[in-house]
Amino acid sequence: ATSASASSSGEGKSPLYDEFVRLLSAPQYKGKGISNSSLKDHFGEARYPSLVPIINELTRASRLTMSKGSSRTGEAEVYFSLLSAEEATRLQGLDAPCRMVYQVVEASGNKGIWTVDIRNQTNIPQVTLTKIFKQLETRRLIKPIKAVTAKTKKLYMLYDLTPAKEITGGPWYSEYEFDHEFIAELRNFILMCVRRMNGGLGVGKGVTLKQISNKMIQANVSRVQLSLEEVQQLVQTLAFDYMIEQRGVTENGEALFVAAKPVTTMCDFGWWDVLSPDFPFRGIRFEDGVSLSAHEPHYHS
Repeated sequence: ATSASASSSGEGKSPLYDEFVRLLSAPQYKGKGISNSSLKDHFGEARYPSLVPIINELTRASRLTMSKGSSRTGEAEVYFSLLSAEEATRLQGLDAPCRMVYQVVEASGNKGIWTVDIRNQTNIPQVTLTKIFKQLETRRLIKPIKAVTAKTKKLYMLYDLTPAKEITGGPWYSEYEFDHEFIAELRNFILMCVRRMNGGLGVGKGVTLKQISNKMIQANVSRVQLSLEEVQQLVQTLAFDYMIEQRGVTENGEALFVAAKPVTTMCDFGWWDVLSPDFPFRGIRFEDGVSLSAHEPHYHS
């Protein structure tokens, strides 16, 4: 009881107060917070009642928020979440429902949360929830965003966060639409790089993803900075279209890419010549230098 009264005085120096703040500051409790049952397990039946003055003090200072959630068994439970001094200042003057909505949005991270899920988690009526959204948006605490998978619906996330790629579609989307033209430009540039840096069609040992990526950065061909993984995605689309292919690896195990040879090699006869009775006995020369003399079987299509 002594430690609780010391903490409620606002000094915040009692061992129990410090332990409580330290526990709620742990990374695993950032956002959603810690459940009431977990607090009981941590502090035990003897010390748990002494947390009441500490919880009240932090709540009055807007440093602590409470939200509804589910336990591991699926039962309804209260969760406590600690705010930093800066966050508390920004939430100053907001009532409990506003702080609850803010906390639920914060827990969603950079993937955001649908408005219907906020309503389900807080049990706040839609009319009241709309007013809270407007109030939090005015303070630049949260912001509405759209997802490429559901452009007519609305997500909310904290104002300062950048939406995850799963939400925006990453660099391949522009204004929530798949940008075919942008991707085509990047693919053409990569194909040109592979050909020129490798000395032409089928010549040289090949170029690596890092070399291609560095060339794209130097040429400033992309409107956004592409990661090596995203460059690899573009390279894979070219490989699937039989425009480039892998030819071995470097000493460090990096894949080497070259321009692919045409799947059907062009030659100096037309399709109508194939219908001629003497076609199998003609001499034929292909673009890649391969020659078939007369009397050799001709099975090219």
